[in-house]
Amino acid sequence: MSYPYQIHSFDEYKAAYQRSITNPQAFWSDVASHFLWRRKWDEVLEWNFKEPKVEWFKGAKLNITENCIDRHLATRGDEPAIIWEPNNPEERVRVVTYNRLHKRVCQFAQVLTNLGVQKGDRVCIYMGMVPELAYAVLGCARIGAIHSVIFGGFSAQSIADRLYDAQAEYIVTCDGAYRGNKDIPLKSVIDDALIGNRTVKKVIVYTRTRTPVSMLKGRDVWWEDEMEHAEQQLEAARHPAPEGVDLGKAAAFHFPAVEMDAEDPLFILYTSGSTGKPKGVVHSCAGYMLWTNYTFVNVFQYKPGDIHFCTADIGWITGHSYILYGPLSAGATSLMFEGIPTWPDAGRFWDIVDKHQVNILYTAPTAIRSLMGFGLEPLKGKDLSSLKVLGTVGEPINEEAWHWYNENVGKKKCPIVDTWWQTETGACLISNIAGITPAKPSWATLPMPGVQPILVDENGNEVTEADEN
Repeated sequence: MSYPYQIHSFDEYKAAYQRSITNPQAFWSDVASHFLWRRKWDEVLEWNFKEPKVEWFKGAKLNITENCIDRHLATRGDEPAIIWEPNNPEERVRVVTYNRLHKRVCQFAQVLTNLGVQKGDRVCIYMGMVPELAYAVLGCARIGAIHSVIFGGFSAQSIADRLYDAQAEYIVTCDGAYRGNKDIPLKSVIDDALIGNRTVKKVIVYTRTRTPVSMLKGRDVWWEDEMEHAEQQLEAARHPAPEGVDLGKAAAFHFPAVEMDAEDPLFILYTSGSTGKPKGVVHSCAGYMLWTNYTFVNVFQYKPGDIHFCTADIGWITGHSYILYGPLSAGATSLMFEGIPTWPDAGRFWDIVDKHQVNILYTAPTAIRSLMGFGLEPLKGKDLSSLKVLGTVGEPINEEAWHWYNENVGKKKCPIVDTWWQTETGACLISNIAGITPAKPSWATLPMPGVQPILVDENGNEVTEADEN
């Protein structure tokens, strides 16, 4: 697989940036032409400044999961889509090929359909970092249901608030989750959150920790039972492949993806609430797909076969964009980690890099600073030579941490991409491009093509010169 829109030199970046600003319609039309569409767009961008209202790829029809899974099956079906590293390093690693991912997502799409979930319904997902979380997210997207993933550390009240705001009717959870040396009773927390709730119709429970749970008859169902039934249904149905797509070995368990409008909602993700009441950010299908893919391929300079390790939780936007949608839409291999960087010891990240020969490591400055505190002992004896690109996300990185990361993890051979973005933007807005555009410690540097940043004061007025006072 190649990416015709991948930038390979600083001159190419400057040319791409200039074209994206002077002729955005043509620029993004060219990028979009490399994706799978049910119907092509009437207009790339319609921007009403007065409302304000922005619509991307107006009139286009697609399903994002066909771009993340189906179109890769003929060429990459037996190659890894997700490598899952469990919390306990003694537990078996799971390698999910694109064929297996297709089967499991189709099965879960059938499960949701069986339970009455329809296009536009909201499904709350409150799970640990297991592959089934990816199946649930993509299963929702496949049938047009709007997923809302809630981070596994949130309280019952926080969940109740989000369920009410989203008017969610379905929940997917686990009996429990592992996080370092802790067992988190997810189903019990969900039960508390549902006290007084009159909206939720079904709760699907995946078995992870074998923590004893209460199951409410008529409402709660076991993941495993529902998936087994769905598998039998799909095998019997033998749905045909979509036009122009070769499903290869995966054809036996195909579930037809629901056609979505480019501007249909894909998911709701709530901000952490650190600045007040949590706000639900809605991302739509087409624009989000292109932006996550474009930034993933370019910022990290991803090459087919590379192993990309984003250490985030899928409960946050970083996990949505750079564990799932960005890498999978590019046919990449994404490493998903259930645990924490300091358990069973502070060498866990470096063990994972060594074990899986990771090529791209994308983590938070907070994690880097935490690991700095343990000194260099945890790094000893760990082969980090496979690393080609390092990245930081979530907050500014200070120079001391940047240099420690550069010297001791990257061995001064790996460019560090310092990515600046938000839940609201869906993917990187400002970042150096690995090995292509200049890097500067603790600076995000240049905007991505299509992004025109400005500085404004507290009244929204543009600041054009530095305030000397």
